[in-house]
Amino acid sequence: MELVCESDYMDDYLIESKEVNFSHPIIKETAEQLFTSTQNDIEKTKAAFEFVRDQIAHSWDIQGQRVSCNASEVLTYKEGICYAKSHLLAALLRSQGIPTGFCYQRLMLFDTPEKGYCIHALNAVFLKSINKWIRLDARGNKIGVDAQFFIDQEKLAFPVQEKYDEKDYPVIYIKPHPKTIEVLQKHSDVLDMYIGHLPESL
Repeated sequence: MELVCESDYMDDYLIESKEVNFSHPIIKETAEQLFTSTQNDIEKTKAAFEFVRDQIAHSWDIQGQRVSCNASEVLTYKEGICYAKSHLLAALLRSQGIPTGFCYQRLMLFDTPEKGYCIHALNAVFLKSINKWIRLDARGNKIGVDAQFFIDQEKLAFPVQEKYDEKDYPVIYIKPHPKTIEVLQKHSDVLDMYIGHLPESL
């Protein structure tokens, strides 16, 4: 699949927003711990990806109830669903001047079409050193899910199964999609939100 940038201006993928609030003290503190001045953009991206993937729990996996949205909330509470975790990864990387956008997939929610579909969020990162966008999924690994950092191939959390009407959306968005923000803002119980209220398409 060929990725399509929402904007031709790379600086648009560095902007700060309410959800991607990289000026927040906790984001700055974590960035200081994760990154060094001698790391290149590939090394910084790998460090940030593995931190968000491994150190921030996916709310469904731990059966949490808290709904987090802004990057600073996700980092404070150390949990979030894929939408929230993508905000944090974007914030960490944008804080280092690494262009980062948002990508989406339409997936089955629980392994069969009869159980419904959901929109799943991941990130696209532009690595200037190799002049290439790569997609990364920091959702969090578990049995059957093994997302990894590679620059020459994709190893995402969920391969799309087109025969079941799953799909990859090709657009690299500047900001989180409004449908994903809306659902996070409307709910206070993440398990209820996850089971019955996630958007099914963009």
